[in-house]
Amino acid sequence: MAYLVLVRHGQSEWNAQGLWTGWRDVPLSSEGFAEARRAGEALRDIPLDLGYTSALTRAQQTLDEIKRTLGREDLPVIADPALNERDYGDLTGKNKWKILEEYGEEQFLKWRRSWDYPVPGGETLKDVYARVVPYYEREILPQLREGRNVIIAAHGNSLRALVKYLENISDADIPKLEIGTGEVYIYQVDPQGRIVGKEIRAVNEARGRQ
Repeated sequence: MAYLVLVRHGQSEWNAQGLWTGWRDVPLSSEGFAEARRAGEALRDIPLDLGYTSALTRAQQTLDEIKRTLGREDLPVIADPALNERDYGDLTGKNKWKILEEYGEEQFLKWRRSWDYPVPGGETLKDVYARVVPYYEREILPQLREGRNVIIAAHGNSLRALVKYLENISDADIPKLEIGTGEVYIYQVDPQGRIVGKEIRAVNEARGRQ
């Protein structure tokens, strides 16, 4: 039996301002570092063997802070853009709540949470799924099948795509899934790669309002 740990990066400087970040390489805020430390504290009972993260600074800083918290600076980490956040295209850098006010809740939710509704110049969640899941199957799942405990520090949408796959969430239900900054999802994975248990730790009460 192996553990798969998913951690959404801590609050970034743009999260704090309510801005769509996407592929823009924005660092963690001071609160984001605190959230990463809380995530680390929540993982003290999980002996980690390998880490994965995206190519973006905020995810890498989160995993670095978790490693420091656990005294595991020796943990090997692989960074890959396949785990990057969704590209928000023309919405990048815009204030989410002003967009909500300007376009209304229905349009806002289509852009923010839908499965395959297009964003001008950007990616849908379906597009993110198409790069995250093959990477998981090719690079990460074999490690879990060999009994290694893996942590992935990534982003709200790259993790939503992976959770959709892991939990077989329907296209219709995936808009309901929210993962807060710094939250920790822990899955138990059997030797065949099947999910046999799940727990959420370091719950962020601001989930969905970030």
